[in-house]
Amino acid sequence: MTAPRPGRPVRGSSTGRPLMAALDLFGRRWNLRIVWELQYGPVGFRALQQRCDNMSSSVLRQRLTELLDAHLVAQQPDAAYALTDLGHGVYQALRPLARWADSWASTLDENRES
Repeated sequence: MTAPRPGRPVRGSSTGRPLMAALDLFGRRWNLRIVWELQYGPVGFRALQQRCDNMSSSVLRQRLTELLDAHLVAQQPDAAYALTDLGHGVYQALRPLARWADSWASTLDENRES
C-alpha cells in the first residue's frame, strides 16, 4: 500500500485535499509516533522498533514504506532512517499540538482533583 497523496482520493475525501491526505497518512497507526521518534536524529530499524514500544517488524516496515513514499523519511546509506526536510516540517507543525495536549491533560488532571 502506498502513502496517501494530495490529489488522490483518501479516507474522508474523494478529492484528496492536501489536509485530508495528511490526516489520512497520520491517522494510520504508528506513523505519527515514528515521525516523533525520528526528531532526535537518524536511527536504525531495531532501535526505532524499540522506541516505538517494540511494534511488530512487519508493521514498522509497512509504516516506514508509507513515510518513505510520502518523502517524510529517508533511508541513509548506513541503513538508518531520518526525517527529510518535509518530515522536520511535520514535527515543527506538531509542536503546538503537543503543547496544547499537555495543557489539556493538565486541565483534566486539575478537574479530577477538584
